[in-house]
Amino acid sequence: MASNRSESLVKLAERLRLYNSISTQISKIQEFVPKNQELGINPIPKSNRAAVLVCLFEDPQGHLRVILTKRASTLSSHSGEVALPGGKVEEGDADNVETALREAEEEIGLDRSLVDVVTVLESFTNKKGITVIPVVGILWDRNTFNPLINTAEVASLFDAPLEMFLKDENRREQEREYMGDEYVLHFFDHETENEKYIIWAITAGILIKAASIVYQRPPDFQERTPKFWSRNRQ
Repeated sequence: MASNRSESLVKLAERLRLYNSISTQISKIQEFVPKNQELGINPIPKSNRAAVLVCLFEDPQGHLRVILTKRASTLSSHSGEVALPGGKVEEGDADNVETALREAEEEIGLDRSLVDVVTVLESFTNKKGITVIPVVGILWDRNTFNPLINTAEVASLFDAPLEMFLKDENRREQEREYMGDEYVLHFFDHETENEKYIIWAITAGILIKAASIVYQRPPDFQERTPKFWSRNRQ
């Protein structure tokens, strides 16, 4: 019920709904529909698109946290890595939002009716040419979410404070080079009662961006993101 929603979370949702990200429009352009071709737009094929859910909720102290997973070790790609719930667009998906919600429901049992989608962020494209669209949603009451993990895809489920992705604490970095482009990859170390996790690459990049927008400030470190992450942004 709306009366049970914290005032700070309601205000955040209202602000994020007004977030003027060009990517919200690009996200629609990227939908693979014939009309785009009529308009002279070259959309990204569904086979090269994925969507992830940046699902935020408040802990009992009022701090924002984000839901994350550790991918199963048996998966053919990015096995054992930390990720946001999500996956590739399927033919039946109406849009990127539906992809993110469907994948979250399939992977961790997060009922899409519990998530209030508030905005879509700029896309990120990996080296393999897969464009990932981050969908930001609010989980108003964490207690309503009873996880049901799909062990074929997910090894474990955890959450982390969103603000940690703006801080220099528990962060490492590596300089990399790709096709003449020198950039930095950020690694965030996070420990729960049961396990230690490393959050890095595009997942870290998405969460740095999300945290910057939510907290309305840049990170405490220099990002130097790879150019290929933004190559499919228009």
